[in-house]
Amino acid sequence: MSAPVRLAALTMVRDEKVMLPRWIAHYGRECGVDNLFVIDDNTTDGSADGLPCSVIRIPSWGDKHFETTRMRLVSNIAAGLLEAYDAVLFADADEFLVADPKRHDGLVDLVSKRSGVDVLAAQALNVVHDATREGPLDPERPVLGQRQWAKFIPLMCKPAIKRVAAPWVAGSHGTTVPFEIEQDLYMFHLKFAEREHLRMTGDHRKALADAEGRASETAWQFAGDDLVDLLDEVVREADPTSVEPYKPRKKLLGGIIRQGDGGNYRAHGRRQFNAMRGQPMVQVPERFWGRV
Repeated sequence: MSAPVRLAALTMVRDEKVMLPRWIAHYGRECGVDNLFVIDDNTTDGSADGLPCSVIRIPSWGDKHFETTRMRLVSNIAAGLLEAYDAVLFADADEFLVADPKRHDGLVDLVSKRSGVDVLAAQALNVVHDATREGPLDPERPVLGQRQWAKFIPLMCKPAIKRVAAPWVAGSHGTTVPFEIEQDLYMFHLKFAEREHLRMTGDHRKALADAEGRASETAWQFAGDDLVDLLDEVVREADPTSVEPYKPRKKLLGGIIRQGDGGNYRAHGRRQFNAMRGQPMVQVPERFWGRV
């Protein structure tokens, strides 16, 4: 049996006082808190102060293109970490990678068993808040279980874990080398998991996009009310009696990752808003409850 890998976890944040503590707690359990690296992009709410892990503070972007510069920075830091680690993962503060607990004892175990795989992509589930049936999140309890519904989003199946220094591209949705979706790796995206937090975060990010021109081509262009309206729409149209637990479909997963015109590899599918509307609602399998 292969030895456990040395796995580093990397994120980049700005004003994530709600999500960042959950991110650190989750990946601290998975990788060890000494192996967590937080890139602080000019946080103003104090959430990047006094963290138990390594913090890399960066200056203002100036007039550089936000998304391209962000990916170059993250990719270069990850490449440096790979000089000391066997593998590195990158996940936003609201993205939580979980190895299927039915088959693996955490992320390190899964990555160790995939010693010949350079890049692992996760199946992406957008966890949603049904405010008509579910109350506000208890911050002292895991999210999964408090939230039971999700939408599978093909475009969000990111190449989240890698052993090679190939850079991430397209907002970390792609990379420069071929990869496949790992059926035992899940990414639970919590952006839509708390209705009022979604509104607050949407308004804050749109204000930054308007003031600084950053990420204007991304979901940061949408105000909180737009995001909450989308959430309410997709939850309202779901039939609770017909929602079944999510199950990986090998044939479907095999067709999501393709090489684009620029030569890079990434997941393909409808953009997030259309995917949220078009994909069926699924239940988060009970074996994942309490894992995030």
